[in-house]
Amino acid sequence: MVTRQLPKPADVFELMKFRTPELNGRRRRLAAALTIQDLRTIAKRRTPKAAFDYTDGAAEGELSIARARQAFEDVEFHPDILRPAPSVDMSCEILGGRSALPFGIAPTGFTRLMQTEGETAGAGAAGAAGIPFTLSTLGTTSIEDVRTANPGGRNWFQLYVMRDREISYGLTRRAAAAGFDTLFFTVDTPVAGARLRDKRNGFSIPPQLTLGTILNAIPRPWWWFDFLTTPKLEFASLSTTGGTVGELLDAAMDPTISYDDLDVIRGMWPGKIVVKGVQNVEDAKRLIDQGVDGIVLSNHGGRQLDRAPIPFRLLPEVVREVGKDATVIVDTGIMNGADIVASIALGAKFTLVGRAYLYGLMAGGRQGVDRTIAILRGEIERTMKLLGVSSLAELAPKHVTQLTRLAPVAAPAGASARR
Repeated sequence: MVTRQLPKPADVFELMKFRTPELNGRRRRLAAALTIQDLRTIAKRRTPKAAFDYTDGAAEGELSIARARQAFEDVEFHPDILRPAPSVDMSCEILGGRSALPFGIAPTGFTRLMQTEGETAGAGAAGAAGIPFTLSTLGTTSIEDVRTANPGGRNWFQLYVMRDREISYGLTRRAAAAGFDTLFFTVDTPVAGARLRDKRNGFSIPPQLTLGTILNAIPRPWWWFDFLTTPKLEFASLSTTGGTVGELLDAAMDPTISYDDLDVIRGMWPGKIVVKGVQNVEDAKRLIDQGVDGIVLSNHGGRQLDRAPIPFRLLPEVVREVGKDATVIVDTGIMNGADIVASIALGAKFTLVGRAYLYGLMAGGRQGVDRTIAILRGEIERTMKLLGVSSLAELAPKHVTQLTRLAPVAAPAGASARR
């Protein structure tokens, strides 16, 4: 029998401790976001449909991005037991410098359209966290202003080869003069992918007011207030705007880009040079053999060629062929710190996050980017401790199995398999 008694007032009051309410709406909603998916939900609620879909969407049927995320979800971890890891070192050496975490912020175009703080918020948050920030050729903050926002941190520059080569050469020189230490020579955008959400939304640069955009703006007045009361959108590489993103890219990019262009840029750039957009083993081997400082396995976040190879699935084969000492970086589909841990375990030296960063930006500006980094940091730390590893160097292929949903069929007789 349980002995019952009248509760003592002191005991009742001890159970009735109320948390001090957070009156700041931004801090309150960001504190409630426990995952990147939570930040995406907030971002969708607070951002006009056209701008959100530009970030969230991909090319054509959006199969590539869905497959990339599924590949990470299909990871099976194999923890080591009785291997205490009370603290973990998540730092690494990458491209001649230190990063406090095994990921950096990927280059994203038109960023101030998502939220007006744009690249300034991303660069500042990256600097505070001790990780690299990458500015896109199609960024909406100048090279020099990014340097001002992140004066003591590592800044990287992503370069497109434009039809007017002098634009690309000028940007390369400016980034070098501003102290950017690494250049990402991007090879997967000779023409624009078919981003159907943008076409259906009538998304243009700059945004155009239509009946649909006005109706969509009614519940989001803060976005339009920010957009209309902050400096005009300007692009470092585009002298004219007006049209869909695809139309602007097709007008600016050059489908004749070749290894000759890579050689020219290598001759101009004083720092590290990485080729971004590698999607098969043969190209990876050729680039490493030619002495580039690294490669990024990437299908541009699924925004170019739909049904392109899944970078995370390609990773183990590339690492086997180019050697474990080569600098192989992975992006596309990363939505959790566990995705980053799995990539490092399979041989990646580093990872890049794009949409995850933008979801945080749209959810809360600079504070939202800080929250993205904090969420990923916590997930990386927790995953490493549960695996029983104390440093990134201890992660190995034995810790990860890539479960297979999509497997290639046998190649026809006489044909060479290309993966």
